[in-house]
Amino acid sequence: MKRSRQAEGFVTPTEDKIAQVHSILPRRVLPIIFLPGIMGSNLRMKPERQRQMGRENNIAWRPDSLAQSKILLEGDAAMRQLQLDPGLTEVDEYDPLNNPTGAPNESADERHDVVEVKLWYTLGVGIDTPLLIDDPITAKSRRTKDQKARERGWGEVFFDSYQELLETCEQRLNTAFVRGRLNRWWKNIVNVPPANWQASAQPPLAPLDEKTLQQAVKDCWFPVHAMGYNWLQSNRDSAVRIAERIRVLIKRYEEQGFQCEKVIVVTDSMGGLVARALIHPNIGNLKDQVLGVVHGVMPATGAGAAYKRMRCGFEDPGINSMSPITSVTAKVLGNFGPEVTAVLGNAQGGLELLPSQAYGDHWLRVTHGSKTLLSLPKKGDPYREIYKVQGKWYSLLREEWLNPAQIEDGPTFQKTCELLDKAKAFHNEIQTTYHPLSFAHYGADPNRSAWHQVVWEIDAKAKVLDIETLRIEIDDEQGKLRVNNSPAEFECTAPFSVTMQAPSDPGDQTVPLHSAEHQLHSGKFKGIFRQSGYEHQDSYKDERALQSTLYSLVRIAQNMEWAKR
Repeated sequence: MKRSRQAEGFVTPTEDKIAQVHSILPRRVLPIIFLPGIMGSNLRMKPERQRQMGRENNIAWRPDSLAQSKILLEGDAAMRQLQLDPGLTEVDEYDPLNNPTGAPNESADERHDVVEVKLWYTLGVGIDTPLLIDDPITAKSRRTKDQKARERGWGEVFFDSYQELLETCEQRLNTAFVRGRLNRWWKNIVNVPPANWQASAQPPLAPLDEKTLQQAVKDCWFPVHAMGYNWLQSNRDSAVRIAERIRVLIKRYEEQGFQCEKVIVVTDSMGGLVARALIHPNIGNLKDQVLGVVHGVMPATGAGAAYKRMRCGFEDPGINSMSPITSVTAKVLGNFGPEVTAVLGNAQGGLELLPSQAYGDHWLRVTHGSKTLLSLPKKGDPYREIYKVQGKWYSLLREEWLNPAQIEDGPTFQKTCELLDKAKAFHNEIQTTYHPLSFAHYGADPNRSAWHQVVWEIDAKAKVLDIETLRIEIDDEQGKLRVNNSPAEFECTAPFSVTMQAPSDPGDQTVPLHSAEHQLHSGKFKGIFRQSGYEHQDSYKDERALQSTLYSLVRIAQNMEWAKR
């Protein structure tokens, strides 16, 4: 039942001329929906896989837990394949009623206990708001602000990476003005030139003035929700599920007596692909309910790092990483090619991060001294020219790495090719899809090199007969090959080394500027921030990324036109 507004007044003597003031709390709600990146959503195993692996709980992926990360860290490729199976995993949602932890002695709150909210509001309001405030101890079915945050999905995502973003958006948008005066924190944004956050000159952006901010946030709450998705599965399927969750959320706020018509979406990395599918008319079909989108570090056309990591494993972010957990995360998914391929080679979501046709030609190269001996793709189709090529030393897929667990009727080269066909179709479907009210920030840092071009370098002293027919004798699975000419009987030649070169293109250590820049070249964005100073996974811990995000959210919110009620 919808609640109406109520007010109380007092009868006073006629001599009392003091006005009675009643503050009416807003009943409008414009939720902020956060979509994390690959490896940014927590996953759990389905019961049958938990039983098969003999686990006490059903955690499949939870990088905030060092204990659980250590289990994967010490596991081999076969164990990773079983634990991170796209068909036998799902998002680890918070559900205290049904408690789906797979462990009889672990409650939902214990599973999600990393979510401890460290924010406060400078507002004298009660609990009849969407704010994250503890219920009074006298309340029936009392909930703490931590539990409320978990209900909003904050425990579904990699909290160490995203806590600062979630709390900053929640606190600052809902307390921009206190007693009619601008909150001091907003002086970091109001009247500040967007160039301070490395805004691109085109499209031009004007500083945000106080009046515009006030009008954008007036009479409205901005509750922040996080929605995880199974990053092992197709981003298309994830978008369909997220669309349904958003429709349910809007309806729930309406049933609670709020006016809720649209949402704003904020994304990280792969989450940007999900958001683009979310608004696509043939996928999520949610464009009318999404007011605007803020994209962070999105691999708009893919990333060369996806090829590199499937062949050579994840690199350690090392001393440039802001967070020690980021380094552990890379090692957990696999520092060796077979470990990564056993997971991402069987996961359509992972394959959808490979460079698409829109990425362009000649990004996979084989060099020998000053000469380029091979440069692919040549005809605009990396799926046919690289990913689905069988038996070549430079192919994406080492077939023997796809099914280390030896699952009966399990992964095969052909099945992965079918996933690649679907990835190609998805890439092409969303290629030009961007919300008309979009903003973006991404790494353009020459000191945070990423793989736009992926280069195999042949030993300068090697004698190469035919670059296409080299055969691998030894693969250290981290980017160093020992190869020889084939067939060997044509000429007696010595084996020689081929080495994966370090990244050399500007970016954020994962997404190259070349891919992110597709957003700028599309001409569809209202604002673009080409930033430096952060590593991909830790981008939302960077001050400029956070401030440009808040600026972008206000610019989107100022376009909201509420229906009259």
